[in-house]
Amino acid sequence: MKDSVGRNIERVRETIAAACEKAGRDPQEVKIVAVTKGVDTECMAEALACGIRIFGENRVQEAMKKMPVFAGMDVEWHFIGRIQRNKIKKILEHFHCVHSLDREDFGKEMSHRLRSAGRGGYPVLLEVNLTGKETQGGVREEELPGLVRAIATLSELRIVGLMTIGPLGESEESIRRVFRRLRELKDMVNALNIPGVFLTELSMGMSDDYHLAILEGATMIRLGRAIFGERRT
Repeated sequence: MKDSVGRNIERVRETIAAACEKAGRDPQEVKIVAVTKGVDTECMAEALACGIRIFGENRVQEAMKKMPVFAGMDVEWHFIGRIQRNKIKKILEHFHCVHSLDREDFGKEMSHRLRSAGRGGYPVLLEVNLTGKETQGGVREEELPGLVRAIATLSELRIVGLMTIGPLGESEESIRRVFRRLRELKDMVNALNIPGVFLTELSMGMSDDYHLAILEGATMIRLGRAIFGERRT
């Protein structure tokens, strides 16, 4: 038994508004990335009808099966999963943005493919692992400046922000500390004044903790269960 997607989105927007009011922010600064892993196109269409414009997918093949349903519509597809080298070509062909770049060699591969296709300015976020958990992707924070400098030399890519995954099942303060640190890292990178690099996006916060992420400056929140209910696949 699941709530209607529309009703869930209404609740999400109320939570965003409340968190933004508490933080002294404009709710328009927060973009909802609807995580559609395991979600059917009927539910996605309902979300689209309610004003959701960004779909986030972890799996390239699953996303490609859904994309034709929304061809020609005002939709952005963001890749939010772990990058695999053999999937880079399809990611660049089918997704508008990548949230999870964490390796220089993958950046070089992306840049090479974009250059060959005559494309440039492709937006990427760099993923930072702030929990220390090996199961999560991302560079360690001390590695971030080096990765930024390396990716900044690849003119086909445009670094627009940072992404992280908050700690699961910890106290609100522990979760906020991780999100706060990502914001501090964004400010640190901007203070380096690297040519062509000015970060504006913070992709952080999921269904259980997005209200905390907003308090710490999230501009993109990645929501699956909060919108679509429990995943069925």
